[in-house]
Amino acid sequence: MQAVIMCAGKSTRTAPLTLTRPKALLPILNRPLIEHQIEALAPLVDQITLVVGYLQEAIRAHCGDEMAGVRIRYVEQREQRGTGHAVLQCREIIEGDFLCLNGDDLYDPADLARLASTPQGALAKEVPDPRLYGIYAVDSDGNATRLEEKPSNPFSNLANVGAYHLPMEVFDLLSATAPSPRGEIEITSGVQALAESSPFRVVTMQGYWLPIGYPWHLLDANGWFLRHRLAAGNHGTVHPHATVDGAVHIGRGTNLHAGVVIEGPAYIGDECEIGPNCVIRGGSVIGDGCRIGPGVEVDRSVLFEGTAAAHLTYIGDSVIGAGVDFGGGTVTANLRHDGATVRSMIQGALVDTNRMTFGAVLGDGVRTGINTSILPGRKLWPRTATLPGAVVKSDVMLGAAAQDQAETKEEPK
Repeated sequence: MQAVIMCAGKSTRTAPLTLTRPKALLPILNRPLIEHQIEALAPLVDQITLVVGYLQEAIRAHCGDEMAGVRIRYVEQREQRGTGHAVLQCREIIEGDFLCLNGDDLYDPADLARLASTPQGALAKEVPDPRLYGIYAVDSDGNATRLEEKPSNPFSNLANVGAYHLPMEVFDLLSATAPSPRGEIEITSGVQALAESSPFRVVTMQGYWLPIGYPWHLLDANGWFLRHRLAAGNHGTVHPHATVDGAVHIGRGTNLHAGVVIEGPAYIGDECEIGPNCVIRGGSVIGDGCRIGPGVEVDRSVLFEGTAAAHLTYIGDSVIGAGVDFGGGTVTANLRHDGATVRSMIQGALVDTNRMTFGAVLGDGVRTGINTSILPGRKLWPRTATLPGAVVKSDVMLGAAAQDQAETKEEPK
């Protein structure tokens, strides 16, 4: 069997993390999302086609021609015209029925196996608030009778999770599909057409589904993998006066200095320098080559590779890109004093994270001046910087000097 993974989009909702890397290469337990997807599919298929577009060179370089014993092929989606359009790009190289997955979701391998054993169908997940998703209605045999996007009056709680087992017929159906109101060819249009002509099974998921729609979803996905997939073990050097409590992975070449406290579950990558006298709390993932200095606290956060946190820095419930340099005393505030959930600006609109605690999102190469304070939910674009003592009240898309001028102009007279 063959499979298709759709990973061509820019993923603007996960900016600034995806301004310098495609979403497929965002790390889950220190490994790119796409690796987890390919490994989940590997027992079921002998070939995977990646539909690429945005920053495709990075995906091609990372995945190569083979991964996990599966042949990897590529097709380019030059225009972002929807998921159905992405599938149509594979028409010339797909032979027979195939699995098709969203490129930014993680699926339980056992559920993918159940989907593969179904002649044609889709995975669905029971959710508490169906208004947020496309949802299926099914008949008494479990076959789809209706698929509707984000209905105001939900008729079921079975959310479409973007994983399908499709026949070759879908290519003709998608070719004949008119664009949606947003001007895209939707794969769900092909699914609806299939369901109207023959039985199309809706397979209710029994395992995990971890969608990565916003930056904070990386905290959720990494937290789940820490709790359920962590291979704990010490492959580095731990000072006798360091404390490691619970399930913790310590990578090769990593040094834990005196006074370090690590609370599991936590993941520390290779070639890291941790401490002295710092705390890494449970739920944290530290990428390869990171340097965590004295008096630093990292709490339920994900740090990409090569990040450095100088003395007395606090990083809480945050997602930190590669090569970030925290000046001493930087604080990512992660809790609103009014007790409300944290909101974050996404594409010009405030989006509720539905999290009581959420810190900052920093793109690759950000530098903070000493004693910088970053308010909850704020984001800093790649290679931006803050001045010493700065208070980041809004997203930073400018350099340090320009940001200082902008903040000065905004101050009340």
